[in-house]
Amino acid sequence: MLVTGASSGIGWEVTQHLLRSGAEVYAMGRDVAALETLAAQGCTVLRVDMADNAQLAAALQALPVMHGLVNCAGVSVLEAATEVSAQAFDHVMSVNVRAAALVAGAVARSMIEANVAGSIVNVSSQASLVALDDHLSYCASKGAMDAMTRVQCAEWGRFGIRVNSVNPTVTLTPMAIMAWSEPSKRDPALAAIPLGRFAETAEVAAPILFLLSTAASMISGVSLPIDGGYTSR
Repeated sequence: MLVTGASSGIGWEVTQHLLRSGAEVYAMGRDVAALETLAAQGCTVLRVDMADNAQLAAALQALPVMHGLVNCAGVSVLEAATEVSAQAFDHVMSVNVRAAALVAGAVARSMIEANVAGSIVNVSSQASLVALDDHLSYCASKGAMDAMTRVQCAEWGRFGIRVNSVNPTVTLTPMAIMAWSEPSKRDPALAAIPLGRFAETAEVAAPILFLLSTAASMISGVSLPIDGGYTSR
C-alpha cells in the first residue's frame, strides 16, 4: 500500500491502521521526524515535496507494484475570494490535484501491467460539495479531485481497479485546527453539522480501509461524505 501525506493528519492515521492490519506500507511525506518514526514502525518511507514534479517522478519510478493507494497529501491556503493569489492557487492545485493525478496514474499503470486488481482512495473533502468562505482554491481543488476520481473509475474499471473518494468534514488535524480555531468560523460550522462535532482522524481512516478492502469489491466511482450529516441539508 502507498499512502501519500503519511507524515501527518489523516495520512498518518491511515498508515497506523494499515500497519496494525499487517499491510506492507510505503509512506510518502515531508516531515522528517514523522517519517523516521514510520520507518521504525516498519514502513518504507519516501520524503517527497508533492509540488516538485521531478522529485515526485523519481520517487514514483522507484516504487514496486502496489495493491492499494491512499492519495492523502493536501494543502490549504486561506484567502478571501477577492484576494486569491496566483501563487497560492497554483500551489494548492499542484499538490491537491496534479500530484494526486500523477501518483494515481503511476500506481494504476503498474497495476495494469502486473494484472493487479487494486483499490485507490482519493482523500477529497466536503469542500468539493459545499461553499466554504476563504477556501476558494481548496474547494476548487477538491471539486477537481472528485471529477478525477470519476474519470479514473471509468477508465480503470475494466482492469479491476476501483477508485473512490472520501469527503470528510473538518477533521481534527493540525491543518484543520489552524483553519477552524477562530470561534466566529468554528461555531457556525459546528452548528451546521447534525452530529454537532468535527471528525476525528480515526473516523476518516476506518471508511478508507473499508474502501481499500474486498468488503467494498463492488464500490467504485463514489464520493463518500464523512461529515456528520453536513451535506444532507
